[in-house]
Amino acid sequence: MNSPNPDSAVSPPAPALRPYIAHYAGFRAHGLPAGTHTGLPSRHVHLIISLGPPIDVIQMPNAWQSPAAFRAMVCGLQDAPATIRVCGNLHGLHVFMTPLGARAILGVNSAELSSQVVNLSDIWGRTATRMTERLMAASTWQQRFEILDQVFTRALRPVTTRRELAWAWSTIARTHGSLPIEKLARDLGWSRRHFGETFHAELGVAPKTAARIFRFEHACRLIMDQRPSLAHVAAECGFHDQAHMTREWNALAGCTPGAWIAKELPILQDYEVSGGDNDVGERNANGSLYQSELQRSM
Repeated sequence: MNSPNPDSAVSPPAPALRPYIAHYAGFRAHGLPAGTHTGLPSRHVHLIISLGPPIDVIQMPNAWQSPAAFRAMVCGLQDAPATIRVCGNLHGLHVFMTPLGARAILGVNSAELSSQVVNLSDIWGRTATRMTERLMAASTWQQRFEILDQVFTRALRPVTTRRELAWAWSTIARTHGSLPIEKLARDLGWSRRHFGETFHAELGVAPKTAARIFRFEHACRLIMDQRPSLAHVAAECGFHDQAHMTREWNALAGCTPGAWIAKELPILQDYEVSGGDNDVGERNANGSLYQSELQRSM
């Protein structure tokens, strides 16, 4: 399922990987002016592999990591932006993993990656280096996607999560984070504390943080697809008012919605924001990832 732009491509992974990976994306751009790109909070654990210069992360999504450059990096679920320096050329691959995918493929619980940027070689050692070398030697996006399929399938150790957590994640996704966390806990018959602790330990973020991320994604997708007024976006996405949305945007994106629209929207690719009706990540993250668990809980 390649995009019409020859400098980029998007593809689903092999069928066995689809419960754990939403989609792959390849990207290439030349002659970019000096500037920065914001890595936004998302429902995915991101694996980004540079086929050109190392990726220069100048601001981490946490207060304790120092800036660093990466050949291949893993970004956990986060509730703050990361800032990447952009200058000249970009060439790489982006793997959008589900929270369970980090454990099933990388062998690391999503909670261990939360709000962090980690060097893939620190997780996979020489396997990461060999995979990157093969990807750099390949000549087409399809060849690179096939290499990812091969490496990830060999590494795959299928995992499941508790059906209660599967139901909660799917419900938060389906409602774009609009349901109160207390109601979700009550519907499960759990205390809010037990719900929060169990959800965080398994999926990497607290339920309230997941709800904020899904609501933020919904707002981004609405702006991308329809370009409505910001007041309409705030109302449609369940923010108390536009000022509330602006405060959340500053926290999650590091800028106001208007600044994000002016700076990031013109270069943002469709595959980067989940939530569209035709989005590969939406179908996989809310469908096959938890399909069996959802069936057992109904």
